[in-house]
Amino acid sequence: MTSDNTEQEPVTFVDKRKIDPETGEVREGDAVPEPLVGTGAAPQPDSVDEGTVEGDVVEDPRDTQVAELTADLQRVSAEYANYRRRTDREKQTGAENAKASVVSQLLPVLDDLERARQHGDLETGPLKSVADKLAGVFSNIGLSTFGAEGDAFDPAIHEAVSHEGDGSSPVVGTLMRPGYKLGERVLRTAMVGVVDSATEESDAPASEEQ
Repeated sequence: MTSDNTEQEPVTFVDKRKIDPETGEVREGDAVPEPLVGTGAAPQPDSVDEGTVEGDVVEDPRDTQVAELTADLQRVSAEYANYRRRTDREKQTGAENAKASVVSQLLPVLDDLERARQHGDLETGPLKSVADKLAGVFSNIGLSTFGAEGDAFDPAIHEAVSHEGDGSSPVVGTLMRPGYKLGERVLRTAMVGVVDSATEESDAPASEEQ
């Protein structure tokens, strides 16, 4: 025999009407379940998971991993680019040093040819042809001479073996051995005799007469 006092579960219904029948206003949001008349049951709020707040953004660990890998790739790329630039500079410097070393050993040959030219031995004959070809080769690789009478004396590129005057305005008076440059690199300084500028000497008597 079943007891008449058995407790029954409350029965609810959902009012899905968009217009409130009592106020005539438009309802906002989802329909809220309401208890049936006479049941005495109250609507139950939706359950919310603990630790979850509406509006929070959950960070995906894969995004963090992608960002770290991207940063590593950028760092490795920058290091490789720096390595290539450094290697290219070292190769270029090594090639220039090797070329300068070879040309420096041939400078005495150029000195002999210059002395032969000053004595008129290179005006005609096979030696002139050889000297002209060598001059063309050295010119093509960037070898040039410097040092001429009247040039301003520069201790960085001139080696003075004699000096006349008080040194107020020194210039090259005598060229004893030309200097050589390979590009902008000085391979050998010019050996010169230094004198005072002719302009300074010519101005001196004029100032004394006044």
